[in-house]
Amino acid sequence: MVPHLVTALNGPLLDLEKKILGATPAIERWFRMEWQEHTPPFYCSVDLRNAGFKLAPVDTNLFPGGFNNLSPEMLPLAVQAAMAAIEKYCPDAKNLLLIPENHTRNSFYLQNVARLMQIFRQTGLNVRLGTLEDIKKPKQIDLPDGTSITLEPLERSKNGRRLGLKNFDPCTVLLNNDLSIGIPSVLENLDEQNVLPPLHAGWAVRRKSNHFAAYDEVVKKFSKLVDVDPWMLNPLFAKCGELNLQEDAGSDCLADNVSSLLSKIRKKYKEYGIKEQPFVIVKANAGTYGMGIMTVKDASEVKDFNRKQRSKMVVGKEGLEVSELIIQEGVHSFERINEAVAEPVVYMIDRYVVGGFYRVHADRDVNENLNAPGAHFVPLAFQQQHALPDLQAKPGTAAPNRFYMYGVVARLALLAASLEMEKTDPNPEVY
Repeated sequence: MVPHLVTALNGPLLDLEKKILGATPAIERWFRMEWQEHTPPFYCSVDLRNAGFKLAPVDTNLFPGGFNNLSPEMLPLAVQAAMAAIEKYCPDAKNLLLIPENHTRNSFYLQNVARLMQIFRQTGLNVRLGTLEDIKKPKQIDLPDGTSITLEPLERSKNGRRLGLKNFDPCTVLLNNDLSIGIPSVLENLDEQNVLPPLHAGWAVRRKSNHFAAYDEVVKKFSKLVDVDPWMLNPLFAKCGELNLQEDAGSDCLADNVSSLLSKIRKKYKEYGIKEQPFVIVKANAGTYGMGIMTVKDASEVKDFNRKQRSKMVVGKEGLEVSELIIQEGVHSFERINEAVAEPVVYMIDRYVVGGFYRVHADRDVNENLNAPGAHFVPLAFQQQHALPDLQAKPGTAAPNRFYMYGVVARLALLAASLEMEKTDPNPEVY
């Protein structure tokens, strides 16, 4: 299924599609050369927004939690990519320890964990689940489809340098927990094992502004390659640190940044004759889990935050206080499935696109966050593989071309995440 694009695919995005399709061999070679210089994240998902005049990533998740939403037909591709990913770190890998999120009552998330276990078992690995929760014995959790998963207490080795389970010594520790509440001591100083993604990829350390600064670099290089305006692929952004919205500290910084960013967006809209109303998204600079995200169309709105709005903005995942915000150019989502607003989410393992889905929300508008209660998911029909666009099709009409575009932009964000991890690594000598 390909969503109906409400705006006619013409002008800037049509030109962008033509240039990207025309440059396909050069693009694929460029990615291949970049991956010789940089190590891709172990896995990643990217939220995209398609405004008809702009296609850009708005969020990049290094601990993706929706593998259960991918089409079953994409599983062989995921297994192949998982093999490539694990061989980089442990070519003779036998055991894999997977550590999921702590909110284990979320049945949708747990089905994601089960799907990950299925993928890695098909690569030839023994996969077991450890938990950061304080449990003393194995804990079985039943899933809606009649299957179950078992969480087990973690154990450090006698020398303290390895992490495993009772009678289970893994080659690699794979995190599907974004470490929002901090880096637990049980994961630190594991000198004899790979912990993937690295600990500094967790939201205890990571900041969205670092990612989008790296994305700026990547998209400037890419835009020269295909001769397009980087803005077509890139949301402008700014950040505000040291905030205390409950006490109204930092609201001037926020209002000034909102005003400045809106001014830049208006200038671009004028340049391309875009009639839509510009807006920005204000959200926590560390992972929000879809929480505390606001659409703002004028700087006066943040100056006049009421108590309810402040309370919504200052608390993120796990009830943690938000002290830094990122102000990001809002990208309209003009894709529709059955009249409901939709946005593509692309999933990757290593450097390979392995599928994706549309996040669809009937109660949200084109300028609002769709990652909210009430959303549902429609698997992306990546059947024709992202690397096989239909070069004979009329621009704007072919599903493979739409998906190829998604895959290209998602891989730009993946490359940006690689640069981001390099630049923020506390032990850079490993690169």
